[in-house]
Amino acid sequence: MIDSLDYYGTLPSEKEDHFHRLDAHLVATDTLMTTLDNVKATIEDKGMMVAYGAAGCGKTMSVNSALRQVAPDITYRLELRSGPTPRDIRHGLFRALALSGEPPTRPIEFDTLLKDALSEKFRVLVCDEAQWMGRSSFEYWRHLWDDRRTDMALIFAGGDNCYKVLKREPMLASRIYIWQRFTRMPEDEVVTTLPAFHSLWEGADRKTILGIDRAAAHGNFRNWATITKHLMRGMRQKGLTEINQDLVNWVYSKLGGM
Repeated sequence: MIDSLDYYGTLPSEKEDHFHRLDAHLVATDTLMTTLDNVKATIEDKGMMVAYGAAGCGKTMSVNSALRQVAPDITYRLELRSGPTPRDIRHGLFRALALSGEPPTRPIEFDTLLKDALSEKFRVLVCDEAQWMGRSSFEYWRHLWDDRRTDMALIFAGGDNCYKVLKREPMLASRIYIWQRFTRMPEDEVVTTLPAFHSLWEGADRKTILGIDRAAAHGNFRNWATITKHLMRGMRQKGLTEINQDLVNWVYSKLGGM
């Protein structure tokens, strides 16, 4: 068994990009390319970026892909539990940065240790699932980033709530260098993206793809991954070589009203 300490804080591999670990391709959509440009700019200017939007629209996947291209060796990721406090962030950073010894028990000493570590070299810090954070947690990140000794860029990826929390606090919002909103794919992009996303869709006609998108997927990458996984399983079970409406209806019965 691999100890989670061996990989906590590192970027996940490409095979973990897709929901259900679907064996699919990363498609260079407009959103993916915009994310790459925004991540590059945030790193070059040592700023803070917020990637936000509804679940399943590709925030984490796009940010991870960009970072694997431009900053794979200097990126440190934190994945925090629901309702994280500054204490959770301190301990998450201690773990992600692989600092030696035991974590200090006093906040002032802990902050000094982290600031010393974050001043040693430039790093990109990523906080995933940032929608769980409240004002005090975002304020703690700002405290670290604002320190004149620390050398970092910060990227938050999360749901709409992280946008709402930050926008309510001008002192925090005014420090965000780039805001990128992730939305569902428009239908024309769905039609062109799906065949490149997975081989299952290479022979599917436009009408079939649009019908599934309107009924269940709604331009959401995570929904499409789930539907693709179910279709592949159904085709194996039923001995089919192509998608038909009966199979699609069978998949719909498993989706719980996406």
